[in-house]
Amino acid sequence: GSLVGLVEPRTGQVRVGGAVPHRTAPRELVRRVGLVPQEPRDLLYADTVAAECAAADRDAQAAPGTCRALVEELLPGVGGGTHPRDLSEGQRLALALAVVLAARPPLLLLDEPTRGLDYGAKARLVAVLRALAAEGHAIVLATHDVELAADLAHRVVLLAEGEVIADGPMAEVVVSSPSYAPQVAKIL
Repeated sequence: GSLVGLVEPRTGQVRVGGAVPHRTAPRELVRRVGLVPQEPRDLLYADTVAAECAAADRDAQAAPGTCRALVEELLPGVGGGTHPRDLSEGQRLALALAVVLAARPPLLLLDEPTRGLDYGAKARLVAVLRALAAEGHAIVLATHDVELAADLAHRVVLLAEGEVIADGPMAEVVVSSPSYAPQVAKIL
């Protein structure tokens, strides 16, 4: 919440690209940090995919068609006239991700990004996230998806009841963790 300006930190400081999030105008902050929440419908308010994309491009000061191109990459074949409520949960997630990515934020925050995705949609998401990371975007994922963490993460922080129980390179943390090692062994 602090990284996207929703919560003022109680201790310490939070800065994103030199900006203090809770003191930065949302239109400026959207170009620095993007949040795709666990409930994508929290980001979606327009009556059509095309209207969501047009608003995202305006808010991000992106070239018209930027968001729509991302939707085509993540959701091939979904028409612009489709109402977001008529999309599956995974499709709404992909639309929300396209809306956030229109601004090309250097920091991207994703909360349970594979929830509701089928294998094909998950593979497309992973490809997009890898490309963003290769371009220098920082990506922070909150996930229970061990396969996703093993596939994408460079660093893993394991939490139990709000406490950090492990923090380090993916291979070191995930393979040595008693809670994750059996799942990772199946994957690898």
